[in-house]
Amino acid sequence: MHRSVKHRQQKFPIMRLFRRKSLWMPTCLGWGIIIAVLAVMTSLILMHIHPFLAINSPLQQADFLVVEGWIPDYAIKQVATEYQEKSYRQIITTGVPLEKGSYLLEYKNYAEIAALTLKNIGLESEKIVAVASPEVKKDRTYASAIALRQWLEKSNSPIAAINLFTHDTHARRSWLIFQKALSPKIKVGIISSAPQNYDPNKWWTYSAGVRSIINEIVAYVYAVVVSWKG
Repeated sequence: MHRSVKHRQQKFPIMRLFRRKSLWMPTCLGWGIIIAVLAVMTSLILMHIHPFLAINSPLQQADFLVVEGWIPDYAIKQVATEYQEKSYRQIITTGVPLEKGSYLLEYKNYAEIAALTLKNIGLESEKIVAVASPEVKKDRTYASAIALRQWLEKSNSPIAAINLFTHDTHARRSWLIFQKALSPKIKVGIISSAPQNYDPNKWWTYSAGVRSIINEIVAYVYAVVVSWKG
């Protein structure tokens, strides 16, 4: 009887779903080193990711100051200060059509609203030009950059460099996209305004800061991998 069972087991082996393997695990010292490395990396990310995204790298000899029209009013005031302290020939505001409120306002896009705001806070009307982009379903920053490029190409005077003024963590992405649209003919510098709804040095303690960082990291990675053409 015993031999018969053994014979059947050899003829129809049981399917094995698991197997035994050796597994290396860190020692107490190993865990300590791993935790220390992770803590250092986390600290570096927390301290440096905001300055990386909200970059400031303006050109000293820029012809025009280009402003993304969607930025908040307190950032617009910083635009006025930047313009008055430097020797820009002109301010150009960019922007796509409004998503909300266009039926209530005379102005239908962010470029025109930013231009009017700058005029109302004291800048010379003749020094401000609104360059609006058409309505698009995606890549609004790139649409604004292309509209600016087309306007500059029609300009009578040669333009070698611009400084782009935008808000907070959007700066790194805007800088990349405007460079893709304008280079190599026109150099692009970048100026970022600081947020007022959270402390950039402790962004991880504010919901607005966390949302801003996460959204812009994802958007910047997208901007890096996309092939910009147009």
